[in-house]
Amino acid sequence: MSALVTIDLDGRAVEAEAGRPLGALLHRELNAVLRHTAKDGAPRGLFCGMGVCFDCLVRVDGREGVRACVTPIRAGMRVETVRS
Repeated sequence: MSALVTIDLDGRAVEAEAGRPLGALLHRELNAVLRHTAKDGAPRGLFCGMGVCFDCLVRVDGREGVRACVTPIRAGMRVETVRS
C-alpha cells in the first residue's frame, strides 16, 4: 500500500495514495465528470485511462492540459477541474 498524502482538489483537501494515477482519484471524487466541452457543454472525464484520448485534462499546479490518467499523485499537488 502506498503512503497517504493530501492534495488540493478544487479547493478542498483530499487524501490519496501517492503514486497512484490522479485520474482514478478524480473518478472516485467527482463522479467521472472532469470538465465540459466549450462547444456544446458535453461532459468529459476519464475515458481511455492510458493517455490517448485527452478527455481527462485538468490543471495541476497551475499547468493547463495535464492528462489526469497518466499523472501520479504526489503530496501537496493542487488540482483544478474545469467544471462549468
